[in-house]
Amino acid sequence: AGSFQDAGVIQCAYNLNFPLHAFPASSAQCPAWSAFSVSSPAVVLETAEDRPDAVVVRLYEAHGSTVDAWLQTSLPVKEAILCDLLERTAAGDCLPLEQRGVRLSFTPFRLLSLLLVLRQ
Repeated sequence: AGSFQDAGVIQCAYNLNFPLHAFPASSAQCPAWSAFSVSSPAVVLETAEDRPDAVVVRLYEAHGSTVDAWLQTSLPVKEAILCDLLERTAAGDCLPLEQRGVRLSFTPFRLLSLLLVLRQ
């Protein structure tokens, strides 16, 4: 009932097409951990690609709305830079790192690529 946003169609589609695979591990207790979180259900973190000194994160707005979202990470990020799809950066594309993470602004269906430079 309701809209596709209310029904959680996007999350269900990801769960169907990319199911979580569980592997046996030791019985040692490990704390819960997540590398990334996004504050808005309208924004999907599509992929994170590892580089030697950075991570490229691609996000998109999936509900057809205009929204501000916070990207939070537990990684040791020293700089967040907007980049294009070829992962090229331009002067002045640095985003401020705040306590809540990196603030991102999306228009309907907008795709953003973000280069997160890590502390060594």
